[in-house]
Amino acid sequence: MARESKFQKELKDELVERFPGCMIIKGNSSDRQGLPDLLLLHESNWAALEVKRDARAEHQPNQDHYVEKLNDMSFAAFVHPDNYREVLDEIQTAFGT
Repeated sequence: MARESKFQKELKDELVERFPGCMIIKGNSSDRQGLPDLLLLHESNWAALEVKRDARAEHQPNQDHYVEKLNDMSFAAFVHPDNYREVLDEIQTAFGT
């Protein structure tokens, strides 16, 4: 788990750099199991990110459902060290920045 938390901190730092003035809200899985870990708010846009330690990390119940549902609303994705640059590029495209 330490690897995932270290990556999550690095990811948050990168989000702040790419989206100046953004807010990042850490999700609380005890409220609704399966909701993504991070909510990125930037200007009038938002993105939800489920952070994984690697591409093979297990998905918990409902995570796929919520990522798909939230992606239909705005943007949501699973993000891990191997795909984070691609995901951040996709967020920028979705936000029009």
